Amino acid sequence: MSNIIDKRIRSQVFQDRLSHAMGERGDSQSGLARKIGVDRSTISQLLTNTGARLPNAQVVAECAHALHVSADWLLGLSERPESATTLLETSLELTTAERALIDDQIFEWHRQAQGYKIRHVPATLPDMLKTDDMLEWEYTEHLGRTTEDAINAARDRLDWMRGSSSDFEIVIAQHELESMCRAEGYYRTLPGSVRIAQIERMIELVDQLYPRMRVYLYDARMIYSSPMTVFGPQLAVLYLGQNYMAFRDSQRIEGFSS
Repeated sequence: MSNIIDKRIRSQVFQDRLSHAMGERGDSQSGLARKIGVDRSTISQLLTNTGARLPNAQVVAECAHALHVSADWLLGLSERPESATTLLETSLELTTAERALIDDQIFEWHRQAQGYKIRHVPATLPDMLKTDDMLEWEYTEHLGRTTEDAINAARDRLDWMRGSSSDFEIVIAQHELESMCRAEGYYRTLPGSVRIAQIERMIELVDQLYPRMRVYLYDARMIYSSPMTVFGPQLAVLYLGQNYMAFRDSQRIEGFSS
């Protein structure tokens, strides 16, 4: 059974939130009255009414529109003042995912989340654990003649990430690691010397950076995960191949973290 709020309480909530929104927007009673097409006395009554009466839906809607808040928030039905459109725009973002080493967007998200726990499920192996030779093998086709410069820039960024104050939890599909070790599938053209050096580098970094960085394996037969990164409480990002889908709403971020 739902809880029914007393009309007098809802009326007071409306007055308080209307007054707050007007203050945030810098609107006077006369200014708001002009925007919504009513007399100034109407706005005055809305702000000073001591009874249980609420304005009609038209007035509430016009006030919400003029003040760039949601009608639900004005009426105490929501704790978020933003409109549904604004909430969607701010909680979900689609950005281009470059086929590159630690692109500008990813690096910026890491910088913004410095000090928070970062949880990462990579598409292949995590870039921050790769050797230069591994990076060159993986990205040369996409970077062409700029490969050396790109790897040098990526090395600086990867060093920064490894030295940042964030904690990292990296979860790798077990079959991905096994495929790399056996030169199967995606890794079938990876030279043996690069594979051995890569394995040794991963062991070295995992040992060196523990416990600030912890690496786990998961069995894809038991559980599936899309490539994703959760940047503390700020952001959760899904990797879709050509795009990143970034979520900023706290409930969705918690859903990715649980």
